[in-house]
Amino acid sequence: MSRIILLDAGPLGMVSHPQKNPEIKAWLQNMIRFKASVLIPEIADYEVRRELIRANKKKGLERLDILKMLIGYIPITTEAMLKAAELWAQARKQGKPTADSKSLDADVILAAQALVISNGDDVIVATTNVGHLSHFVPAKVWNEIP
Repeated sequence: MSRIILLDAGPLGMVSHPQKNPEIKAWLQNMIRFKASVLIPEIADYEVRRELIRANKKKGLERLDILKMLIGYIPITTEAMLKAAELWAQARKQGKPTADSKSLDADVILAAQALVISNGDDVIVATTNVGHLSHFVPAKVWNEIP
């Protein structure tokens, strides 16, 4: 069983500003050194990228692109979107919505990506806000993942 860590938008944004966040750079290097597969889900890339573009942060965009090539990237698949729709509906039926009903719910898409790739592997989402994610998949604040 492999260990897979998916970076949510919070930690991914921090990694795209390593001078401001040296502790996450060290954490990421440590995870990779100890053979965890650290991957960037497409939905997290989207969330970080749109803000970097809006703020005209070209260096941040370059770092994000390089990181995608170095550690790996999980594109959004039809299977993941179908699973996300199930998770979204399930949360609403249980009275636990994770976002406004008219918004694109990044948390359920990320959770669905984690579920789809798991195949018996140990998948955990590294985040800055465990909140909604932990309803669907294992999630921890990034610096609490050993």
